[in-house]
Amino acid sequence: MKTDNEKYNESVLPNTAFINELKSKLPEFFNDNDQFDMDKFKASLQEHNVDELKDGYQLNFIGKDYARRQAGEMPSTVIVPDEEQNKGEGRNSGNLFFTGDNLEVLRHLQASYTDKVDVIYIDPPYNTGNDDFVYPDNFEYSDEKLKEMFGLDDEQVLRLKSIQGKSSHSAWLTFMYPRLALAKKLLSKKGIIFISIDDNEQANLREIIIDIFSEQNVIGTLPVINNLKGNQDQFAFAGAHEYILCCVKDISCSEFHGLRLSQKELSEWKEDNKGLYKKGASLKSTGVNAPREKRPNLYFPIYIIEGRKISLEKKENAKELLPITNGKEMSWRWSREKIENNIDDIIISQNGENFSLYKKQRPVEGNVPTKKPKSFLYKPEYSSGNGTAEVSKLFNSEKIFDYPKSTALIKDLLLIGGDDKSLVLDFFAGSATTADAVMQLNAKDGGHRKFIMVQLSEKTYHTNKDGKEVPTKSGETAYGAGFKSIDEISRERIRRAAAKIREEEGFMLPEDFDGSFKHYRVVKPTQQTLDGIDDFDLEGTALFTGMVEAFSSQALEVSGDTSGEDTILTTWLAKDGYPFDVDIKQVEFAGYPCSVVDDNRLYLIREGWGSENTENLLNKLGTHSLDVQTVVIFGYSFNVAELRELENGLKSLENTVSLIKRY
Repeated sequence: MKTDNEKYNESVLPNTAFINELKSKLPEFFNDNDQFDMDKFKASLQEHNVDELKDGYQLNFIGKDYARRQAGEMPSTVIVPDEEQNKGEGRNSGNLFFTGDNLEVLRHLQASYTDKVDVIYIDPPYNTGNDDFVYPDNFEYSDEKLKEMFGLDDEQVLRLKSIQGKSSHSAWLTFMYPRLALAKKLLSKKGIIFISIDDNEQANLREIIIDIFSEQNVIGTLPVINNLKGNQDQFAFAGAHEYILCCVKDISCSEFHGLRLSQKELSEWKEDNKGLYKKGASLKSTGVNAPREKRPNLYFPIYIIEGRKISLEKKENAKELLPITNGKEMSWRWSREKIENNIDDIIISQNGENFSLYKKQRPVEGNVPTKKPKSFLYKPEYSSGNGTAEVSKLFNSEKIFDYPKSTALIKDLLLIGGDDKSLVLDFFAGSATTADAVMQLNAKDGGHRKFIMVQLSEKTYHTNKDGKEVPTKSGETAYGAGFKSIDEISRERIRRAAAKIREEEGFMLPEDFDGSFKHYRVVKPTQQTLDGIDDFDLEGTALFTGMVEAFSSQALEVSGDTSGEDTILTTWLAKDGYPFDVDIKQVEFAGYPCSVVDDNRLYLIREGWGSENTENLLNKLGTHSLDVQTVVIFGYSFNVAELRELENGLKSLENTVSLIKRY
């Protein structure tokens, strides 16, 4: 027997995710047989003079169809809550940390977080060709199944499988494509994604972003100056920058904000009758920049009238203001028409008998002046050395993590792309710089940003032939400090960063500051459990004894003190679209404990259900002492007789209560 998700995945095609999205966004183009009406779609395009069906280009690479198919698959893993963390220090936290394959985590998040994430920042593995990246995903299907799924011949199957374990461009693109496709669905309408990348794949990354998000939603590829000294090992030019690719879910809904000014920059600003302006940023310009003979439209008088207003028409008792400084003719930076159209945004500054005109600056929040970010990003604090120093200082270690980004960079990206209530996702969490940045911003401005971090349990060691653990080259310091995987470093960094923030902010720290997280592990069931599922007979009378416990943290060989029932329930709640902080009520039916969620769904997972329990449940539903619309059961815990009795009993009720069986 196969699980429900496995059965679904067998029917998934390369275009399944796309077709499902089309159905949700354009249902009018599907006929009664659930087929896409291409003729109707073509007609709609032609009516608007769009010729996309004939022209254009797209990026193709070995593995693209496989990557598209992966984006449409359902998860084959379970979500194991870390009860020690979640009932301990993370009890009241709204932040989430997932340990596991980010592709699987993104699949699990689809139901409950679609259109909910405001800002995504990721720093994926770079593909330098020096073993920084190798394609990690396995082709879990047979050659014959791959041929059937993608219409391939023998040679094409070999080409597809050739990317496994490789660091080629095709391998990297196949790895990134499904993750970005799923990430797009999680973004809110105003959502923004920032992706760090180096020169090796930035051009290809832009192409798959265009393929997934459409070209109109790609904002730009921004150079980030992160090493002014330059990498002397690079050929020809000492590399001093990387890139951040910026893209939005829907450009018509997106919002970008200015960067806050430093104290030095703030000293250059003044406040006058209409607001803030920058000293020196006068509307006057030197005539050298715009000679009168070439730009006569920039030479004209402006009149100061009562109440320090301006007019372009001469009025009684008005003071004439010409673009002249110290007897030298200047020009206005704006034409008459532009001044007239923006007259409310002009600030008049008076110094004795002298008047000056300035452009009003529009602050993002409160009365704090901001500046529009440039198309390249640079601050000394953005340096890669600064990121390394931050982590080293937290861990009292020389270099516990390679190439972490600086919190200064991530904080500025969050300010540019989000607000103080943003839900922030990083599914290549690394050392958890993004989580640190979120907490720092909240501590400073009292914001309520929340983070979701995802990090693979990548080991800092390998086991040699005699069973001895040997640190990896990059993980030697971390292993020596007691960290056996990268995700352990990530979570500890969050704890230490929160402690540092509390110490530095003291009584200035907001009372509701969230410096913790709930932790979940996303893991595959054991092979023994999968074999048992294959052998399970749906029509048989025997139960799968011990199936629930097969999903406990102990049986899955992970820490966390979690029962199998909690794992199954957590996995199902995500599947059913509930957030991870949903209220769960515990109820009993004749001694059988189970869970009611959102006063709507009843989950029956444990073994031991019998006639007495069915009778008690039906009595409570019939008398309305319990009102639920759906009962969800773990099919392995119910034999045929118990299941039919429950089904028939629910059908006999006056109010309809649906039954969902899951395997």
